[in-house]
Amino acid sequence: MDRFLRLGAYLLHPLLMPTLGTILYFVFTPRYVEMDLMRAKLFAVAIVTLLIPIITFFLLKNLGVINSIHLETTKERKIPLMIQCVLLLLIIKLVFDAYDSPELYYFFVGILFSAIAALLMVILKVKVSLHQIGIAGITMFLIVLSIHFKINVLPWISAFFFFNGWVASSRLHTKSHSYLELIIGFFIGLIPQLIVVNFWL
Repeated sequence: MDRFLRLGAYLLHPLLMPTLGTILYFVFTPRYVEMDLMRAKLFAVAIVTLLIPIITFFLLKNLGVINSIHLETTKERKIPLMIQCVLLLLIIKLVFDAYDSPELYYFFVGILFSAIAALLMVILKVKVSLHQIGIAGITMFLIVLSIHFKINVLPWISAFFFFNGWVASSRLHTKSHSYLELIIGFFIGLIPQLIVVNFWL
């Protein structure tokens, strides 16, 4: 059980959520998207939201700015979150268009608002769960996609609610977060996605 709970934090890491959300969109959208364009968009998202943050992590670790990948203190989280906000802005400006891909465009706008909210919490010395923010945001996005495209993805939505519980249990098991930090993280991830729905649903 210990290994199972710890595995949830790695498989559902917040850095993976933007790429996973993009994949889910391309899987479920009824719109025709050229395979080359789909690959290019996925590749761009993976590089900007996954590869660059990993490289940045090793750079910051070598500089002594952060001590571990877990970012255990609010001080360690400040610079990575600032960098994440800039990278998300790049995605919004250069990768997705509000007219051609409104669903993904506003999905990333929602992620940006969540990252800014997490940064504000860090400034206020509150260490919210980034894992919970990520999985809650993508769960809300999936629910809205099912409504928008009028498709039945209830098994997937159920799976993601399970993933929310898995992540929360994992963070509690490792004593990484308190109940309050997980609850705040859940709503920071969910509410921005709910707000931006008004612009594309």
